[in-house]
Amino acid sequence: MEKTQEQTGKFGKWLKTSITVRMLMMGALILILLIPLSYVKSLIRERKYRQKEVVNEINQKWGDEVLLYGPILKVPYKTYTKKKIFNEETKIYKEEIIEKVKNAYFFPNELGVTSNINPEEKKRGIYKTAVYASEIKITGNFTTPDFSEIDIKDEDILWEKVKVVMKTSNLKGVNNLVQIQMNETKYAFSSKYENSSTYEGGTNLHKLESKFIKKQDLPTNKNIDFSITVAINGSKQIQFIPIGKETNVNITSNWKNANFIGEYLPYNPDKISADGFNAKWKVLDINRPFPQQSFEGIPNLRTYALGVNFMIPVDEYQKSERSLKYGFLVITLTFLVFFLIQTMSKIPIHPFQYLMIGIALTMFYTLLISISEHSNFSNAYIIAGIAVVILISLYSKSILKNFKFPVFIGVSLTVLYTFIYVIIQLENYALLVGSIGLFAILATVMYASRKIDWQNG
Repeated sequence: MEKTQEQTGKFGKWLKTSITVRMLMMGALILILLIPLSYVKSLIRERKYRQKEVVNEINQKWGDEVLLYGPILKVPYKTYTKKKIFNEETKIYKEEIIEKVKNAYFFPNELGVTSNINPEEKKRGIYKTAVYASEIKITGNFTTPDFSEIDIKDEDILWEKVKVVMKTSNLKGVNNLVQIQMNETKYAFSSKYENSSTYEGGTNLHKLESKFIKKQDLPTNKNIDFSITVAINGSKQIQFIPIGKETNVNITSNWKNANFIGEYLPYNPDKISADGFNAKWKVLDINRPFPQQSFEGIPNLRTYALGVNFMIPVDEYQKSERSLKYGFLVITLTFLVFFLIQTMSKIPIHPFQYLMIGIALTMFYTLLISISEHSNFSNAYIIAGIAVVILISLYSKSILKNFKFPVFIGVSLTVLYTFIYVIIQLENYALLVGSIGLFAILATVMYASRKIDWQNG
């Protein structure tokens, strides 16, 4: 009895204030609690950045993503331009012919790529990523280069200086001597330094170039078959550019979470099984908007790559960030429940007690982030939700002095957190379910507050 009187004495001013004043004070507390919510948001971004930083470091040491572009036949040819030169002594213009050597690039007639890739997980602390070792076999043939488009005579083609060119995004991961076999001869590739490595679509491509191809191994009058074997370590993803007039790609793996990426998707319907995947692509020259030759350098064709992404999906931070967006709603609705209980029952609740409840609600998100880093999001959400619901229910028991209201608050918070969890899991129907849920909450609040005397409050 004495404790109740003491509390009444302390909170006398708060009890005597109007409903409007209490609502304003509650609104001010909600705005203040947006500050810790913003810090939680910064924490999520920091952890996401740290996770990305660690994964990139592991990938760089093992081998970055793999993009293979080639092989391409590089054929030098001569061009001639007329230039008038003024002679100072004779005061006469003299016409000279300037000879210049340019390079034409011809893509394969047929291109086949087969690769078996079995990724494994690499961990550092709480973070993990997928890396892989692969063996890639490239086969196909070159047909006779066609210079008719630019009207080059056969005697101006430098057949003795023809080379084969490839490009890759990952030199560090190559584990074998890369050679191309044409007829019975093998030609080794060497890394070719360029002033600025081709930066195509966010991927730094490095050039590999063979030695001069012997004339008998050139497709001057017939198709010449070729084969290349590349053993390479990589991470994140592997992609190939379909530069053949007809390109066939076959990638097999024991990886369960196949994510096919790029401009083209596999055509076989049975590509995914319980043991992994066996994906097949077939791309014809008519399926892509670039020709079989280029007279203006090697074109940027990164956009037309196809392949597989092996990255481990980490959506805990994304889901935590999505749940944080509802933090304002959770705090507001919880305060509203306490406000309605206080108004209808005349039980005193101090602003400090509102503040403690609000801080407990924000603690839900820090618990969610920290637990999800060591478990999955669902388990973390359940554990954090139960902890916060029990904490606020027990705290409200000490404030409201009975079991009826704390039980009601516990049930309300449970329903609210469940509702938010369902929205987070949904994608196509998140807006619809969220709108219906908010409408139902509004209707419930309107119904519960219908008997409050707002004029004399």
